[in-house]
Formats: sequence, C-alpha cells, structure tokens
Amino acid sequence: MATDKKPIILAVDDDPQVLSAVDRDLRREFRRDYRILRASSGDEALEIIRELHQRQEPLALILADQRMPGLEGVELLEQARALFPSTKRVLLTAYADTTAAIRAINNAHLDYYLLKPWDPPEELLYPSLRDLLAAWQATYRPRFEGLRLIGFQWSPLSHELKDFLAGYMVPFQWLDYENNPEAEALLAGTEYTAAELPVVVFEDGTAMARPERAAIATKIGLASKAAQELYDVVVVGAGPAGLAAAVYGASEGLKTLVIERQAPGGQAGTSSRIENYLGFPTGLSGAELTHRAWMQATRLGAELLAPQEVQEMCIQDGYYKVLTLTDGSEIRTRAVVLTTGVSYRQLQVPGMDRLNGAGIYYGAARTEARSCEQRDVYIVGGGNSAGQAAMYLATYARHVYILIRGESLAASMSAYLIEQIGNTPNITIMPYTQVQEVRGDGHLEEVVINNNGQVEAREAQALFIFIGTKPSTEWVQASVICDPKGFLLTGRDLVADPRYPQAWKHNREPYLLETCVPGVFAAGDARTGAMARVASAVGEGSMAIKFVHQYLDE
Repeated sequence: MATDKKPIILAVDDDPQVLSAVDRDLRREFRRDYRILRASSGDEALEIIRELHQRQEPLALILADQRMPGLEGVELLEQARALFPSTKRVLLTAYADTTAAIRAINNAHLDYYLLKPWDPPEELLYPSLRDLLAAWQATYRPRFEGLRLIGFQWSPLSHELKDFLAGYMVPFQWLDYENNPEAEALLAGTEYTAAELPVVVFEDGTAMARPERAAIATKIGLASKAAQELYDVVVVGAGPAGLAAAVYGASEGLKTLVIERQAPGGQAGTSSRIENYLGFPTGLSGAELTHRAWMQATRLGAELLAPQEVQEMCIQDGYYKVLTLTDGSEIRTRAVVLTTGVSYRQLQVPGMDRLNGAGIYYGAARTEARSCEQRDVYIVGGGNSAGQAAMYLATYARHVYILIRGESLAASMSAYLIEQIGNTPNITIMPYTQVQEVRGDGHLEEVVINNNGQVEAREAQALFIFIGTKPSTEWVQASVICDPKGFLLTGRDLVADPRYPQAWKHNREPYLLETCVPGVFAAGDARTGAMARVASAVGEGSMAIKFVHQYLDE
C-alpha cells in the first residue's frame, strides 16, 4: 500500500491527563515532520503497531508509560522491537520505576527513559527526543513507492523484465528473493509463491506472476491498439532514426504512428554514456536521449504502440500499405518508414544457450551492473558499445576484461573511448583472445578463453557480448529488396547495383531513402550503407519525412 505520509511518533499512557499532555508537547515540537499518534493502553498500542507494520508505514519513535494495566511499557517495547527493530524506544517512568527502566535497557534494547514530570519540555523532553529522532533519520530509508519486481538473480525471465522496464524508464525496485528479506515479506502479501517467480507488484498493490510484457505495458499505460483507421506515415522501430522520424512527422502535421516491438531507443538506448552526440558536451545516457525524444514525439502528437510487432506488410489497391501485427490486427497507412535497426549477433560456443540471461547478456550492461559488484566480468567485442559498457561496468566490478580478436581497439572504437579505457585501472584489454566455452550450474561461473593459443578457464560473474550486428528485417524481406546480409536497399542502389536488375520498376527515380516499394522508406542502421552512428540515424529519420511529403504530394 503506497503512502506519502510522514513518519510516526506513538505516545502510550493509560492516564488521560498524562497522555493529553504528552500529545500536546509532542505536537508542539514535532508535528511539522512527524505524525503524532496516541494510545490509551499497551494492548491498543500493540494493535496500532501491528497495523502500521502491515501497511509498511514508518514508525520513528515509541514513548510508552511503564505502569499500565494489562500490557506494561517494557513488555510493549519488547514486542514492538520484533516488528520495528530500528524504531527508537523511550520509557516514561516515575522515579520508583527506574528498576523497570534498567530492565528495559537490557531486554527491550531501550534507547532512553524519561522521568515524570518532564516540565519544562524544552529542557527535559525535546533535547533527548531530537537526538533520538536524528539518529533514526540517519539510518531510515523511505519505502520505495512504485513498481517492484521480485525474482531470482539468475532467472532469464527476471532479466527480460528488468530490461523491459528499464527500456521504458519505468522506476522499479529489484528484489532478489534469495538475498533480500524484504522480497519474501512482499511476496507473502500476494497470492503467489516462490515457485511462480518472477512477480511484479504494482504501486496499487496488485501483482502479476511471470507476466507477459504486453500485460505490463497495458498496466503502466502504454498503448497496444491504434487510435486511427488510417495514418499518413507509420514508423516501424523506435530507435534514434524512428524517433526522429516521429518528431518531424508529427511536428509537420502528418498523422504519425510509431510501432516498437521491444523498447524505445534501440541499441543506442542501452548505451550507458554517449559522449560524441552534438550539443551534449558532458555526454548523456542512451536512455536519457531516448526518453527526451519519445516525450518530444508524443507531445507533438505522434502515437506509440509498444510492445507491438509487425509481422507482414502488403500493398492494397496499389497505394495503401497494410501492416499486420502479431496480434492479428491491421494498420493502414499511406507511407511507411522502416527504422527496424539491428540486433546483436549471437556468440556460438558451448554453454551459451543454457546460460543466456543467467550471467550472459547481449548489450544489457545497465540492468545487470549492480549484480557484478566486486566481481570479475568479461566483455566480448571492440566497438563503441563494448567500450561504453566497459566504462560503466568498471564503476561496479572488481575488474573488467575486454576480449578482442585483433591486436587493438583502434580500428573499431572511437579514440575518446580508447583513451578513457586506458586511464581506467580496473579495465584490461586482452588482444588475440576469444571465448571458447562458458560453464556454470544454473548461472555463469567460468569463461574458457583462448588467448593466442593458450586455453584458460577463468572465474566470471558475467559475460557481456557485443560481436557485431545483423539487420532486423526478416519480416519485411518478402516485400522489399535487401542485400545478401539483409540490409535494406534504397535510392540509387536500386538502379545502380548490377546485382539487382529491375529492382526499381517505376517511371520516376526513387527518392534517396526509398525502398523498391514506392512510399516505403528506410532509415538508420538497417539500411545498406548506414554509418551506424546516432547522429546519422537521427539525420536519416528526419530526412525520410521530407521524402514522405514528396511522395504524398505526387
């Protein structure tokens, strides 16, 4: 149950006059920062404490009288400690009860005791309570108010859900069931068991076990159904190129829809730091850049469907493009911009399939970095994505090893990253090195490497893989022409490449970013000849909208 209420001070006394005086003095001094509750008996106070514990509300201090019928003050403080071990406990006593106070110090870990009367409170009450409350605040961590994910660290599905939530910049708290006592207590408040993990607990208290991404998307307010019957342009893919196309399309008055199958940002969205993007001299994370672009596109009127996937495209009446989604629904549009991006190639060595998502990750440095604290991790690949991941992981891991097949990083990584890596003492580059095998029982434990002919098994907490990419164009290759590697052919390549005679069969010249289907354009990394840079992808996405306008004006 979410709460934005202040921490609580609980006053307990069976004498109405004394309780009223305590309540008055406490409110006078502490009501701005604390809620003051009162109870007229130990049993009533215990019920209040149990209710606060159930509602997970913060109890800062208990001030309890010793001599009460039924449950006495010392007994109350002893039982309260079991539910709120960090709460400060103060016994209110008469001079004759100092023995009870000493017993409470030993048995109930009493923090302080006060003698009646405490007048004037400015001298005999407030200074002691202020010190105790300051000590409590120093260690108090407010309860997280948002989505919480309970799971096992080495569960591939837990990893997928973490990546999904992080991709949409949904604030969430990760609770490892095996190592976090709070996870067990939170799970006990749902209808699920540990056998059904991972479990997502939403801010409103509802929970889902092993949920599909679409179910989470609906719960957090993402749209999965198109709002219009016909669009001017549909952008397939929400990486930098797709988001740029969405911003320019929407800002120029086109009915614009973006469809994303995973999370906005593409590969750039997973980058921990982009330092060579124009206008950001101190750099920014891929997630931050993505979030800004996404907000900008939706503010200007673009729609976003996610997570949703296109599985087929066909032409209707020689003009309209009909996109069929995996849920069977169809979307009609006058023009399409394909910004499907690329995906990381899989490393094919023994053990990979079994441990994927359980210590072996493809471009997932941000969501798993904290689990690598003070451990050795390995990165395979020498491009900018690998370098950015290495720099980010180095702030958590004991040591980061970058494995590359060649002699150095110079041919594949930007100079600024190479310099940063060289100045980071807990990053080591291992040239002429490849992964030969991965091992582990339920999760990655060892990486077997071949270093220039010498085979060695090394202990490893995590292995991050960045070994090149392939275009995500499988679904569209039946409709448009791609090169042998699957990249989309556009513009002059359709008429100048002798390998594809008759690729363009129309009277006019194709526009610069147009595919073999008039009105279907491609931008970003999935296009033949793309530069694989964020800035160039953004440029191509915005250029594509210029050509969409020209096509629609024909």
